[in-house]
Amino acid sequence: MVLAVEGAALAGAAPARGGDQMRTKQFLSKLEHDQIVAAIRAAESKTSGEIRVYIQRGKLNTDPLISAQKKFHRLRMHKTSERNAVLIFIAPRAHKFAVVGDKAIHEKCGAEFWQQVVDGMREDFQKEKFSRAIVEGIQEVGKLLSTHFPRTATSSNELPDEIIEQ
Repeated sequence: MVLAVEGAALAGAAPARGGDQMRTKQFLSKLEHDQIVAAIRAAESKTSGEIRVYIQRGKLNTDPLISAQKKFHRLRMHKTSERNAVLIFIAPRAHKFAVVGDKAIHEKCGAEFWQQVVDGMREDFQKEKFSRAIVEGIQEVGKLLSTHFPRTATSSNELPDEIIEQ
C-alpha cells in the first residue's frame, strides 16, 4: 500500500494570469537541477530510504494523487528492500503536486507528517520558489527517513537520484 498527500500550488492555486497554464518547459527552466540532485544524495547518505522527484510533462489527465501512485509503481519504488521510498510528483501545467511514501514510512510517521511536508512545499511553490520547495521537501523527508531508516553498512542506493522528466 502506498499513501500520499497532494497539494495545489505551483505559482498559486488560482489559475495563472490570463487563464493560460504554466508550460512545463518554463517550470523546468526555473529549476536548479544540480541543487535538487545534491539534496537527494545528501538525504540518502544518511538513510537506507530512497527519494525520487518526478516532473510530469504535458497535461495531467487524472487526479495528481492517482497519477503519483501509478508512477510510484511504474518506477518500481515499491520494490525497495525496506519499503521506504518516497516520490515527489509535480505536474506544472496543472499546478499540482503530490508526495507519495511507501508502507513502511507511513507506518512510522502517519498522515500528519505528509501534510506538513506538502504544506511547506506549497508555500514555496506559491512564491515561485520551485527549487527551494523541492529541496526543502527532500530535506524534510530525509530527516524522517534517517531517524527511522538509518543508513547501515549494507545499505545501497537502490534507485537513481536524477530528476525524472516525462
